[in-house]
Amino acid sequence: MSDSPPVAVASSWTTGTVREVERLGETYVRIRLEVADRSDHVPGQHYVVRLRAPDGYTAQRSYSLASDPADPLIELMVECLPRGEVSGFLHDVVEVGDELELRGPIGRWFVWGGSVPSICVAGGSGVVPFISMLRHARRTGTAEQLTIVASTQTRSKLPYVEELEEFGAFIALTRENHINSYGVERVAAHIYPDELAELATGIERAYVCGSAGFVSFVGRSLGEAGVRSDIVRVEQFGATS
Repeated sequence: MSDSPPVAVASSWTTGTVREVERLGETYVRIRLEVADRSDHVPGQHYVVRLRAPDGYTAQRSYSLASDPADPLIELMVECLPRGEVSGFLHDVVEVGDELELRGPIGRWFVWGGSVPSICVAGGSGVVPFISMLRHARRTGTAEQLTIVASTQTRSKLPYVEELEEFGAFIALTRENHINSYGVERVAAHIYPDELAELATGIERAYVCGSAGFVSFVGRSLGEAGVRSDIVRVEQFGATS
């Protein structure tokens, strides 16, 4: 089945004005921006944020969009990484009214238009692009086409956890027990292959987003569950030097 909505890909830099900032502890910051000359995005796309120092030095980093395409603002959830030049600035310094250099939306491969039954498997902040898919699915009435699986150490470390729970996402915590959306307690553990096998029944596409180790583990588990490798789309992230 095809799932190829029109995909806008930015060709030049523009600016975004920060309209909302919410710092979530020492790890995450949620930033909502009004973007000049904005093109509508497709769930799964990302923006590049570029910082420029007075001496001309620049640093840039890509961040997935969490916002629904119909949202008048774009939303980024940024994880503050150790020694992260861009993430540290966004977490510690950015305020409402600031302008940021942006380029986006970007990406044609890791996108979901709503027509293909899909499973999304996220590690930690890898859940962000799936929030855009979730919001799009709820607005367009295609929620039954989307299954979301999210894994992290503890509930407090999972961004958008309340929204995920409301959607009925399967949440696997590795360092604390968790009451799932069916009211059943799940003992702390990584995602089991048999859990993925059950959740992936009938899917025609799989999306995996997380660290290199996480996507490798999930890829093997999906293979053990009988999911063909050619329907798996992967995005991985990590600290950069």
